[in-house]
Amino acid sequence: MTGYSTLAAVDLGSNSFRLQVARVVEDQLYPLDSLRDSVRLAAGLTADKYLELPTQQRALDCLRRFGERLRGFPPQAVRAVGTNTLRVAKNAAEFLKYAEAALGFPIEIIAGREEARLIYLGVAHGLPASRDKRLVMDIGGGSTEFIIGSGLKPSKLESLYMGCVSYSLRYFPGGKISKGNMKQAELAARTELQTIASEFCIGNWAQAYASSGTARAVADIIELNGMGSGGITPSGMARLRERLIKIGDTSRLALEGLSAERAPVFPGGFAILAAAFDELKLKQMTPASGALRQGVLYDMLGRFHQRDMRETTVAEFMRRYHVDAAQAKRVETLSLKLLGQLPEHTDGKDFKQLMSWAARLHEIGISVAHTSYHKHSAYIIKNADMPGFSRMEQARLSLLVLAHRGNLQKMREQPVARSDWGLVMPLRLAVLFCRSRNDVRLPALRLEASRASFRLTLSAQWLAQNPLTAAALHEESREWKSLGMELHVATPRATPRS
Repeated sequence: MTGYSTLAAVDLGSNSFRLQVARVVEDQLYPLDSLRDSVRLAAGLTADKYLELPTQQRALDCLRRFGERLRGFPPQAVRAVGTNTLRVAKNAAEFLKYAEAALGFPIEIIAGREEARLIYLGVAHGLPASRDKRLVMDIGGGSTEFIIGSGLKPSKLESLYMGCVSYSLRYFPGGKISKGNMKQAELAARTELQTIASEFCIGNWAQAYASSGTARAVADIIELNGMGSGGITPSGMARLRERLIKIGDTSRLALEGLSAERAPVFPGGFAILAAAFDELKLKQMTPASGALRQGVLYDMLGRFHQRDMRETTVAEFMRRYHVDAAQAKRVETLSLKLLGQLPEHTDGKDFKQLMSWAARLHEIGISVAHTSYHKHSAYIIKNADMPGFSRMEQARLSLLVLAHRGNLQKMREQPVARSDWGLVMPLRLAVLFCRSRNDVRLPALRLEASRASFRLTLSAQWLAQNPLTAAALHEESREWKSLGMELHVATPRATPRS
């Protein structure tokens, strides 16, 4: 953890934006500072899934405040993640350009199951050590995550498209609470829960925990208003439901333990929690202190201590798709060697990681079909659940794998960053030179790059003795020329001895 005594996590949730700063002491994190703002991002999502401008502005104002607090942090010591609303918003990519400028750091959009994994990691670090299986539920603004795990390791992960903001807007318009709309909201949530109930219901775990603000508010309200004790229980939920319906309006929810800030989105969150109690047959649930932001911090800490979940995922995908490990290693070794000859990429750890992952995963599509296997590989990488990876990382890795062989014209309409062409070239050359799938002796290779061209230098004698490779390099030059770029193969003659 050299050089990073302090880490920061930013959670761009569908209800609240949160910043957590923590001090690192060996393998532990100690909170130093936190900020929270109820941006209500999900409330600004239109029916056709676009983020409205006023909501965007509210979010940007918040991120500028967070950015001031993070000023001076090294880029590697800050990780910002976006959740459900940014997963579904059609204009998320455009918004993120302004959001990253406001925050001063990159923002990753994480998939639902990756969000669930990080939530569990944050919760588990705040619980007593135990080998028992635990259920963790987190009600967010736009999605709700369910996880079963033991110790620090999750075994089942799910993310359902229902949250306290979206359900409050849909089923309690204008903040009105009635017996009818409460029943409607709970039935809708139970319908969603039926898809996972058999795996997550009582009997599959020993203790149940809830990590969301909704659950903590429910527990506080039940305790402070004399509705029950010992956490969240069915009887306490029943009494609270009656009270909510009797009050009838979020503007009049003057309950001990419920903040005015949470009141507008409380009915939707309550309905989801009540549905979980019914559908999963819960008897008792304990609020937990950890959450997504703590999970992000511990995940960062793991990366710095060589426990990167992404490495575990890549190894698992190689096993699952029966990758030829020896061939993957040949391609990885040569592609990294060639990448190291390009100064603009040599010092970037993310470039080296991406190249390594692409080399190890480029053939996973062969398990589907050999024909166009690179397209199958790219599709799997882009769409599969890959723990540890953000959606942007998966998309970037998918494009690199898609480009590793075949006609480059397919990349003309793809959003390949200019800098990533410096990754495509070494990977394509490595695959080309390792075509025999044997540990053959290769010539000395020298790769150089300028703005729109590459120069590969190798022995003319070796090339003459390997006509198949010579023909492949000639075809490779034609492919790059079709994109308006150049690959020049240089074969300098040996200097005669005097």
